[in-house]
Amino acid sequence: MKRLNKEILRLALPSILANLTVPLVGLVDIAVAGHLDSSAAALIGGISVGSLMFDMMYWNFGFLRAGTGGLTAQAYGREDWEDCLALLKKGLGAAIISALFLILIQWPFQKLMFLFVHSSDEVRTLALKYFHIRIWAAPATLSLMTLRGWFIGMQDTFSSMLTDIMVNGMNIVASILLALGIPGSSFSGIGFSGIAWGTFIAQYSGLLTAAIIFSLKYRRLARRGSASDSTLASSPHDTLGTVRGREFFSVNGDLFVRSLCLMVVYLAFTAISARFGDTLLAMCSIMMKLMMIFSYFTDGFAFAGEALTGRFVGRRDKPALAQAVKWTFIWSMGIGLFFVAIYAAAGTPMFHLMTSDNTVVEAARAFLPWLVVMPLLGCPAFTWDGIYTGATATKEMRDSNLWCVLAFAAVWILGWVIFKPTGGERVHLLFAAYYAHLIYRSAYQTLKYKTAILGRA
Repeated sequence: MKRLNKEILRLALPSILANLTVPLVGLVDIAVAGHLDSSAAALIGGISVGSLMFDMMYWNFGFLRAGTGGLTAQAYGREDWEDCLALLKKGLGAAIISALFLILIQWPFQKLMFLFVHSSDEVRTLALKYFHIRIWAAPATLSLMTLRGWFIGMQDTFSSMLTDIMVNGMNIVASILLALGIPGSSFSGIGFSGIAWGTFIAQYSGLLTAAIIFSLKYRRLARRGSASDSTLASSPHDTLGTVRGREFFSVNGDLFVRSLCLMVVYLAFTAISARFGDTLLAMCSIMMKLMMIFSYFTDGFAFAGEALTGRFVGRRDKPALAQAVKWTFIWSMGIGLFFVAIYAAAGTPMFHLMTSDNTVVEAARAFLPWLVVMPLLGCPAFTWDGIYTGATATKEMRDSNLWCVLAFAAVWILGWVIFKPTGGERVHLLFAAYYAHLIYRSAYQTLKYKTAILGRA
């Protein structure tokens, strides 16, 4: 047991360290926007809606990370190194094709987006400015998803950490300097656009870092793959029409649907909050950022669970699999309880760090209890996601997320019809609907655990 816990921590801690920089990027982007000039609410709203557009795009392609990671972990468990390399090639190929597709559809996409997201003209203008710059980083962003998943599947969260730290660190530095200028120099910054250009630079810096890591750390595997390309081309590892190829696309298809369902929930959350006015939109945006901070810690254990679950499923080691799931949850829920205390003690100061607009901070006070309970409700859902991904139990993940969209819609619609909320009551109802989808995800995947996870070993 001690050895298993050491392995969980070995895999989880690099991901947690990398994830610590992830919320900082969103916090810094909002903080920079919130301090650019007096129209802080509109600038924060522009960042929120602009980021939502990319969330909707990129989260739908989260299968590039999850699918590659789960299948690679199982190949690692079988010690099938040719399959490991073939999965990376498939993932990167799918990433480049997907990125080119997104660039081609950027204009109709942004038109469609604003049919559902209603905001002030100022927020819309700022969001589009952000979108049309950052879209050109799509090839790097989607390729990085594949590489992160592959590193995790190879039980190498350290390399994934180095890549993430480069991306997020560069994003923070470049966004601040480009938006606000370089202290002590004649460059005073380019304002709001600098935030988007900072992200663009960071994505390609991260891709270069991942390529260097692969060439140095996995050069033997790469040479083996080059030497056996002619064999792989006619083997079940690399032919799209074979069992392994069909499994790759089946898993990724299920994960695509799952990501689409999650994006429907997050899109609905932002679209509904945008109707509350710029102040409440800014408040909801900050609240969501703060609510997700704890997930970057629990995700470290979810990634560890993904890597270990995939490895033990590949080995067909059911006892080890059950223990890995058990102890992953113990560590993850411990982090969740820790964050309950943090949110209870420091909710308001966190809002002050995010913006100097006192009207936004005052608007948040009535909704802070929702922030406090978030770790208890979200932790099981996030942890199960990692475990189900490692087992490639993607059909069950897909089904749970299809139903959780209905849970969100049911609470929102029934609450509106029954209670007819006004003012702040509408915001409370929106948070209740969001939490309903988390509760359903957790309950469904818990009930399916024995058949969907243990049954695969």
